[in-house]
Amino acid sequence: MDKLKVAVIGCGSIARHRHLLEYQANSEVVITAVCDIVQERADEMAELYHAKAYTDYEELLQNEDADAVSVCLPNYLHAPVSIAALNAKKHVLCEKPMATSREEAENMLQAAEINNRKLMIAHNQRFVPSHQKARELILSGEIGKIYSFRTTFGHGGPEGWSADGRNSWFFEKDKAFIGAMGDLGVHKADLIRYLLGEEFTNIAAFVETSAKGDTDVDDNAVCILKSESGVIGTLVASWAYNAKEDNSTIIYGENAILLLEEHPTYSLVAQYKNGDVVNYELGEIQTNESGGQTTTHVIDHFVQSILEDKEPLVTGEEGKKSLEIILSAIESSELNKISNVRG
Repeated sequence: MDKLKVAVIGCGSIARHRHLLEYQANSEVVITAVCDIVQERADEMAELYHAKAYTDYEELLQNEDADAVSVCLPNYLHAPVSIAALNAKKHVLCEKPMATSREEAENMLQAAEINNRKLMIAHNQRFVPSHQKARELILSGEIGKIYSFRTTFGHGGPEGWSADGRNSWFFEKDKAFIGAMGDLGVHKADLIRYLLGEEFTNIAAFVETSAKGDTDVDDNAVCILKSESGVIGTLVASWAYNAKEDNSTIIYGENAILLLEEHPTYSLVAQYKNGDVVNYELGEIQTNESGGQTTTHVIDHFVQSILEDKEPLVTGEEGKKSLEIILSAIESSELNKISNVRG
């Protein structure tokens, strides 16, 4: 069988450290083209992966017969480039957040449907072993009724790992649209939806710029969410955790408390109310800290969904629901009131 031909648009950090590496590691994939507006970056990645270099994504889509495309660009380009790729009959894996508005997200979904192509959003938290095991325990009923949760994603900010450091597009509102909430918060919004298996109806949020100077994107956000069934909890996203990254979640249930990615050794700890404690060693979560990178499983899942013609775990619809929480959080903060999360 012929290998799946893939092009990667955008050659910044996320493409270099995740998409390109993981495509190369997949025996059923060949990387045929890369694109970046910075010629040197495109040429460097093209040489490294024996692909053709482009600086114009429209030219790439017109000239390359790639089966699939990864969109690894600044947030404001996610929707237009994904839509162009879908209209060019390519399957699309788009980085998060999938879009900068509800309208953009809806247009992406329509383009995927019209062209009969898969659209997957790169929410890698669903593929973390501890998260999958916790979801299994919750949905099986073993934990009992879920009362509350807290989920946190914080680190020192994109300047520590993005290709352009402090000059990165992450700090420019017209390109990033949102800061820590778009970079980290949307991941946790997607995760908590996945873990609990239900949607959220209301959100109250403080979304602030307090840690970084000379930027108008948020760098600290605290949100309170309420689910359909009445589960309440907090979601925190921050670029102000300067000593150590925190990517943890705690679920408080009727029969047990689940600690995810909180213990230094055990990626999942289940503390039961009868005194039993079960420690799970399930492998490390992905991290931006040096030496902590592991496979995200996102690329392999995307490839498999195309080859087997199956719906990916994180469809465009799922990406839109997670984006909705972030949009509602920003509305709550700006209007200083509780927002209803749109369906």
